[in-house]
Amino acid sequence: MELTAGNIWIMVSAALALLMTPALGLFYGGMTRAKASLNMIMMSFVSAGIVGVVWVLWGYSMTSGKGVLGIFGDPFASFGLNGLMGSPDLLKAGFSATFAIITVALISGAIADRAKFTAWVLFVPVWITLVYCPLAFMVWGGGLMSAGGAVSSVFGQVIDFAGGTVVEISSGTAALVLVMILGNRHGFGKDPAHRPHNIPFVMLGAGILWFGWFGFNAGAATTVEQAGLIWVNTLAAPAAAMLSWLVAEKVRHGHPTSLGAASGVVAGLVAITPSCANVSPLAAIGLGLVAGAACCVFVDLKFKFGFDDSLDVVGVHLGGGLIGTLALGFIALPADGQGGGLFYGGGLHQLVAQTVAVLITVTLSGLGTAVIGLALHRTIGFRVSHEAEVAGVDRSEHAETAYEFDGLAHSRFNPFGHPVQAHHAAAAQHSPQHGQTERAREDSFA
Repeated sequence: MELTAGNIWIMVSAALALLMTPALGLFYGGMTRAKASLNMIMMSFVSAGIVGVVWVLWGYSMTSGKGVLGIFGDPFASFGLNGLMGSPDLLKAGFSATFAIITVALISGAIADRAKFTAWVLFVPVWITLVYCPLAFMVWGGGLMSAGGAVSSVFGQVIDFAGGTVVEISSGTAALVLVMILGNRHGFGKDPAHRPHNIPFVMLGAGILWFGWFGFNAGAATTVEQAGLIWVNTLAAPAAAMLSWLVAEKVRHGHPTSLGAASGVVAGLVAITPSCANVSPLAAIGLGLVAGAACCVFVDLKFKFGFDDSLDVVGVHLGGGLIGTLALGFIALPADGQGGGLFYGGGLHQLVAQTVAVLITVTLSGLGTAVIGLALHRTIGFRVSHEAEVAGVDRSEHAETAYEFDGLAHSRFNPFGHPVQAHHAAAAQHSPQHGQTERAREDSFA
């Protein structure tokens, strides 16, 4: 079988969607303290490594094919993807893997600065298996919330084109549960050192996320008309959300910030994800305006209620996912002149279906994450020690630091033309005070 334009588009879209996970690492890494940034980036990277293997072995099989009670697919039906050899379905398997990777990586931002890397490595495959795969099967693989599924037959067809429930609400709910299990960072809400250490990283990460999201949303498009609608909506909603976030910041805090601009883009991307193929461009702008301003308010709720969602995963992904998923009950376009959201005369049927999907997703993700998180926390421990957190999880978990200043401190350059003797630098490095001085310098920078 020869490659078609559609095949190539899926491959390109899969590559774009895979790029989103390293971009997320940059986005999250810039938002943490300097001495925790590598750990944050590593949590995204290792998610790609683990899920890539799990997806080939049993993950994809659990999201497709013959189901078990409409909840998950048979993990052995296509184990190792052997049954897909010689089939174009391998492209679908590869594309869908990128969704699973980014979903679990999103959760990590809520527990930044204090999670054991080993615990995270164990959490990822179990969560993907017990939470993500069943949800993906129920919504996209022929399960309960798919066309003809038990839930859809009773409450109406759920609309979730690219992952408002499966990706955004599930990861946001899981993030909230893990925050409750691990507890707050030391100095949460009081220590100014918890501010983002590298805003350019944050903005670069957000920009690459936006770039990759065009593949994430439009990869499953089946016609040029649908692809065009998705592309325009993926442009319009984040653009509008960025602007409304900045306005909300200006009104509430007096200053529009670059961090707010980046966060607004992500909030708009989250909100348009479930509805990108089912709303008009004008509705996408309206959705973005609502999501940007609302998520700007949502992220501050952690201070009001006292839960340390370190990098605003709950406020942006759970909040934005809820807005985007439920909004379809109001602004979904009619299909072949029938149905649609409340604003198109479709009645409350779509809103009821979307609400049921949200409740199922929150319940499954919340309970599943609680069981997995508590099991790890009470056995190997999910949180680093107080000393390790203060010193920085980059050092305690990876024996690395993101920034090396020793070379700058002992440069051999002399503006007067006299080379600095190497033995002077070596002597300084071996002096008793050197280790203390360097640790103080790094800690003060972080």
